[in-house]
Amino acid sequence: MKWENTITIDAPAGVVWALTVDVERWPDATPTMTSVVRLDDGPLRTGSRARIKQPAQSAAVWTVTRLVEGREFAWQTRRMGLTMTGSHLVEPTGDDRCRNTLGIEIHGRGAGLFGLLFGGVLRRAIVTENLGFRSAAQGAPDRQP
Repeated sequence: MKWENTITIDAPAGVVWALTVDVERWPDATPTMTSVVRLDDGPLRTGSRARIKQPAQSAAVWTVTRLVEGREFAWQTRRMGLTMTGSHLVEPTGDDRCRNTLGIEIHGRGAGLFGLLFGGVLRRAIVTENLGFRSAAQGAPDRQP
């Protein structure tokens, strides 16, 4: 099961990327995150981990599984026997604009049932998160990467 949301943001890709990898500030941009705490130091990289608390859920540790600097990263967690992968893709479109794509993918036994029960919630969450990124990026005071 996979859900994605893509929007155009009127800000340079570098600004959106900086917001994307500053995961501890996500709760400032979106109500879908209560807290994000990095469990390691330094720049976000493959293997980096963060504990994320979301409304009405217990905290989960997410581990970065793929990172292409300035463009994309993905991370995973396991819950209820399912593997959940969140993905973030920033693509410049010119004229100080970019396309931001957020995705969530669920694999494992019971993923289909999980998708039927919670797919709408997941879809709304990634739309809300993407709108939060857009609002934060377009409101960035200096709009510089």
